[in-house]
Amino acid sequence: MQHLIKTSDFSNEEIRVLFADAARFKQGHIVPLLKNKLIITLFFENSTRTRSSFEVAAKRLGAEVVHLDVANSSTKKGETLTDTAANLDAMGPNAIIVRHANSGVPKIISEYTKASIINAGDGAHAHPTQALLDLFTLQEHFGDVRGKCIAIVGDIKNSRVANSNIELLTRMGMQIILVTPPHFLPPTTLRHTHHLEEIIDEVDAIMSLRTQTERHEHPTYASLKDYASDFCITEELIGERDIILLHPGPVHRNIDIDDAMLADKRCRVLQQVENGVYVRMAVLKKLTLG
Repeated sequence: MQHLIKTSDFSNEEIRVLFADAARFKQGHIVPLLKNKLIITLFFENSTRTRSSFEVAAKRLGAEVVHLDVANSSTKKGETLTDTAANLDAMGPNAIIVRHANSGVPKIISEYTKASIINAGDGAHAHPTQALLDLFTLQEHFGDVRGKCIAIVGDIKNSRVANSNIELLTRMGMQIILVTPPHFLPPTTLRHTHHLEEIIDEVDAIMSLRTQTERHEHPTYASLKDYASDFCITEELIGERDIILLHPGPVHRNIDIDDAMLADKRCRVLQQVENGVYVRMAVLKKLTLG
């Protein structure tokens, strides 16, 4: 049984086939391939965008979707995670989509079920389908992304999106520059800077990250406005440069990206959301049908 726990679970060739499927789905070639398949969404951490995207993807392919209300589930009554996994497995799902605040939970669940496990985000570890849809969006714009340069801006240390994109985009031949405050920089061999202005003329794309305030043990800025003064992607910063802008969402307006750039044609945030449905359809097809 194949799972998607981290981006390296899929080879380059598997991703090529996956993206070919996603492109066909986007062109409207959609049939109920997953009719009579059961998909369970298991979100221990709040999510609107990712959960909705997966559920829309599954339903467009004809699958039955059941969401487990974790707030009222047996895990709140003392049931262990492994027992929850075993009980879900007994229901015979074809895939379980898992989000959890702790790193490693999707991997643990995968060891107690015959279903395919799809990681929808675990702690600061990984968010593989987000990285896949980001790459798909970049390839739509650039064609071949090899040699293109992308700046990943913000709280790198606490970002599962950054972790997954660093592995995937590097593997696909992109150059990555990390732009972050010193206390948000993890150990890395990648080029990095604390000043956007230093690298703005070198990049073809910018990926702004959401400020991960819920993952900070202690406040690191007096206010988000102080953070924004150094790391917000603004119309003034970008100017007329041919740079596309990505963000995994939800966007903190005028903190991560200013209003003007969110409305700019170079901003691909809504295209990412659209592409996320098609990429997740392709992932569900691959993992449930083989």
